Amino acid sequence: MALKDVAGAAELSERVELLVPLLRANALRTEHDGRVAPENIAALAQAGVFRMTAPRSFGGYQVPVKTQVEVLAAIARGCGSTSWVCAVYSVGVWLAGCFSDQAQEEVFSEPDARVTLVAAPTGTLVPTDGGYRLTGRWTFNTGCLDGHWAIVGAPRPAERGAAGSDGIVALVPYAELTIADDWYVSGLCGTGSRTIVAEDLFVPEHRVLPMSEAQSGRHRSERHAADPYYRAPIGAVANANSAGTPLGLGQAALELFLEQLPGRGITLTSHTDRRLAAITHLQVGEAAVKLESAAFHAARCAEIVDEHCQGDQPFTIRDRAQIRSDLGYVTDLSRGVAHLLLEGSGASAIHEDVPIQRIVRDLDALAQHAVLHPKTNLELYGRVLCGLEPHSVAI
Repeated sequence: MALKDVAGAAELSERVELLVPLLRANALRTEHDGRVAPENIAALAQAGVFRMTAPRSFGGYQVPVKTQVEVLAAIARGCGSTSWVCAVYSVGVWLAGCFSDQAQEEVFSEPDARVTLVAAPTGTLVPTDGGYRLTGRWTFNTGCLDGHWAIVGAPRPAERGAAGSDGIVALVPYAELTIADDWYVSGLCGTGSRTIVAEDLFVPEHRVLPMSEAQSGRHRSERHAADPYYRAPIGAVANANSAGTPLGLGQAALELFLEQLPGRGITLTSHTDRRLAAITHLQVGEAAVKLESAAFHAARCAEIVDEHCQGDQPFTIRDRAQIRSDLGYVTDLSRGVAHLLLEGSGASAIHEDVPIQRIVRDLDALAQHAVLHPKTNLELYGRVLCGLEPHSVAI
């Protein structure tokens, strides 16, 4: 089916569901190669995944965050690295829709534009005629190996505002960037989250956006001035969207555990069929309940964003902190499920072609992410509930 024949957003989740076997078949190669398998990229593009958050004016779907979470969870059931790359692309594409209309014309001239995002202000912008000169290095740039554009951060130059008072993000085509070979990790290996480097690149004024605008739900697009889809703060959108990958990884752990049960015993015990063992019932029951809870929190944080966008109501600090709390809890619950089921999978589970050990490592990696870290997110939520100012800007 050619991409032009894809009906649109309505069947997006169904189309992605059909790709789970392909993604599972390519998961080990994705890990070994340190990047998403080309067949995955092609299939996801054909399904319309890279248009998920693109503007309708450019042929995109602008699907609600709840749908984004469902799609990313389905992808993660096939391959965690592929899902995390798609999560970053979907947020990057959404943020591109907040840039000037001129910048959007450039980005979305590619029908399935893939945009990465590292907002950390580790670059330097020097004002020049018509824009800036950009130099810097940005680590953990997920999806860089198959991206078309990068959104990268730098402090606001003193000449155009108080130094350090606000960060700026800039849109840069990957053709102008250098990608380092420095992604050798224990989890999410296939995301190819390498360091990207810019050396004195010219960035025109229309391709920059102050982070204060992105964080407050303002943007520079006249085309989307009346569109509430692009008036949500970047932190709320990115955090809620991120719940899909850990949720799907946890769901995959239980699905695969149940698939390998029939006919298997428990070594050095009298159990010749694990399905009849009480310990298996406890493991499966606990895993299922935790995943049901994780699915609730993933849906809730997405619905907070969707409801605010539909009603055009301002986000409160509590709303934003609760989204982070939900995200951390989804990650923690899914990680617990994966570790529990790894313990019940026997010694053969340590083989690299057995998915459960990869799922565990991918979830461990996600739990180390500053925005998904369960304890940090609980602390943030507790601070806000206690009437204190948040200790994080990523909300």
